[in-house]
Amino acid sequence: MSEFDDIRPYRDDEVRPTLDRILADPELTDAVTRLKFPKLHAVLGWLLKPLVRRKLNQQLSGIQDVQGFQAVVEKYLSGMMSTRVKELTFSGLEKLDKHSAYLFISNHRDIAMDPAFVNWVLFHNGCNTLRIAIGDNLLTKPFVSDLMRLNKSFIVNRSAKAPREKLKAAKHLSAYIHHSIVNENANIWIAQREGRAKDGNDKTNSAVLGMIMLNKPKTEEIAEYAKKLRIVPVSISYELDPCDVAKARELYLHRTEGSYQKEEHEDVRSIAMGIAGNKGNIHLAFGDVLDGDYQDTDELVAALDHQILGNYVLHATNCIAYEMLHGKVPVVSYGANNTPYDPKKLIAERTEFEVRMNAIPSGQREIALGIYANPVVSKLAEC
Repeated sequence: MSEFDDIRPYRDDEVRPTLDRILADPELTDAVTRLKFPKLHAVLGWLLKPLVRRKLNQQLSGIQDVQGFQAVVEKYLSGMMSTRVKELTFSGLEKLDKHSAYLFISNHRDIAMDPAFVNWVLFHNGCNTLRIAIGDNLLTKPFVSDLMRLNKSFIVNRSAKAPREKLKAAKHLSAYIHHSIVNENANIWIAQREGRAKDGNDKTNSAVLGMIMLNKPKTEEIAEYAKKLRIVPVSISYELDPCDVAKARELYLHRTEGSYQKEEHEDVRSIAMGIAGNKGNIHLAFGDVLDGDYQDTDELVAALDHQILGNYVLHATNCIAYEMLHGKVPVVSYGANNTPYDPKKLIAERTEFEVRMNAIPSGQREIALGIYANPVVSKLAEC
């Protein structure tokens, strides 16, 4: 038994029994069928499900370890990217040592795809794949929990209610992150905040850095402890958000009714939507390791935010949304090639984006535009 057995990813010897268990779960077959055949599922599900089950058994029959399982995940991810991603670009990775472990902290736009794309870039550039932090609130279905832990995810306990339980869980998580990086030389990914930035404003929650520092010995300075973790800010930007309509609706209900009640398994549906939807161009910007003389977590948060916002690569959709919402042309550049924004050269793109926005109910349209425009607002504020 290990002190981290309750939250750690599955080990190699646990892979085969776990796969056998989830392959026998009809909910997995149903979920994959819905994902692969969204239009045909309702009518021909009875015919498609046995075929999907047989295919899954074929693909996973010889898998005996985590590396083998991740090879299958990579194949699925690459297949999805060929039809749902226009181009994935990245920058800054050359500054990192492939043989060292890092704590990657990124902005958070998509539940599953944010760490998946960071993982994809690391994998295809000879780096070790990530151990991924995932909240237990997302693990409402057993097969989802198993799949996540097979793919090197570790569990963040968000269900604890009592203050003492919350503190105990946070200390346990902090110790696991330190143990993974320092003792096991394993890369870690965690989001800068709990929950996605649904309004497009990327801001680090200081509680995340506070949790990370809980394992720090009282006699050790924050700056020294941070250097051991080798914290790397990561900025992830999507040209299109597959969940923009759902996010706009949620924000609208918050604004008009004062609250929003999630439906059962809503996060699982958001994961599926994020995987299946078109994302356009994507850019990942890897920042510099945070190695400053930080006196407290506030300074560490400020340094993290400065890099995430400063390195964030805008897309044409961000600029178009800003112009539509604010009635003026933003003086910014967009894309991996840092192209100055010129609306005259993006007439077709604007027309296409307007069609997308006009399909959203009028009361929620301004909110949806804000989701895309707010990164421009943040970028202009940084200048």
